Amino acid sequence: MARPRVLVTRRWPAAVEARLSDIFDVRLNTADRPLTPTDFRAAIREYDAILPTVTDRIGAPALECDRPQTRILANYGVGYSHIDLNRVGQHGIVVTNTPDVLSECTADLAMTLLLMIARRAGEGEREIREGRWTGWRPTHLVGTKVSGKTLGIVGYGRIGQEMARRAHHGFGMKILAYNRSPVAPEILAQCNATQVDSIDELMPLCDFVSLHCPGGAQNRHLINSARLALMRPGAFLVNTARGEVIDEAALLHALWFETIGGAALDVFDGEPDINPQLVASDRLVMLPHLGSATREAREAMGFRVIDNLQDFFAGREPRDRVN
Repeated sequence: MARPRVLVTRRWPAAVEARLSDIFDVRLNTADRPLTPTDFRAAIREYDAILPTVTDRIGAPALECDRPQTRILANYGVGYSHIDLNRVGQHGIVVTNTPDVLSECTADLAMTLLLMIARRAGEGEREIREGRWTGWRPTHLVGTKVSGKTLGIVGYGRIGQEMARRAHHGFGMKILAYNRSPVAPEILAQCNATQVDSIDELMPLCDFVSLHCPGGAQNRHLINSARLALMRPGAFLVNTARGEVIDEAALLHALWFETIGGAALDVFDGEPDINPQLVASDRLVMLPHLGSATREAREAMGFRVIDNLQDFFAGREPRDRVN
């Protein structure tokens, strides 16, 4: 029996690519550049499975095909807001993702960002690299203490819970959580967290707010000017979720007029294109979408994709199906 034909849309860890090649008839994107809609239209006519990432915008332009050959999109990543599930579903294409395996590393990165913005680490590193440091002095780059402060978490799923665990057990932070659905009492009890009824209730109570909610149209500009205005003047916003969750124009206004203490972003609306005004802000820490960027997480994500593919082509329900 012929092996399923599989397209990998970006370069993956070598160990995962090797395993894929052992099992399937695989084509690798050796140029490691995002597919265009034209590329994608051609691919869904040719491959049994396509393995996209967040850089693949899979909507109407990419899906203009009457009879696609592709039967499954095995997404490399937990978020899938870049995939139009309704249009994909109309073609009968299954979509899977990779939950669980990146939660710890993404939470590590979120905690890194929180510490960086609180302690002005980005500013300090730039000062040294640019040769502007003149030595220790009592008023130099004075930041904000993290231990014992209140952290609000928007989206109390796997990653949000891991973030709470680091903040509460590592830094003694008080945890407030907003989640669209009720969180089980035993889950909240693990970090002595309190669930609040709305984001508007959460914002003014926190010294730090960390976003761990899904992206997509439903949550576009979830953090807008009105909600930023609810934050404490010295509070900090951290985003490792999706760039579209924050209204970046409203964030720039809050940073410019110092109505919040600062922000730290790992994701951006329209990335890799970034608003130049964001780049110019010293009150902002920025990283290039590194949430899951550890060898352990990226390999585990790839092997989770393989598990889903093997289930699908064996006639079993993939464990991580999302549509």
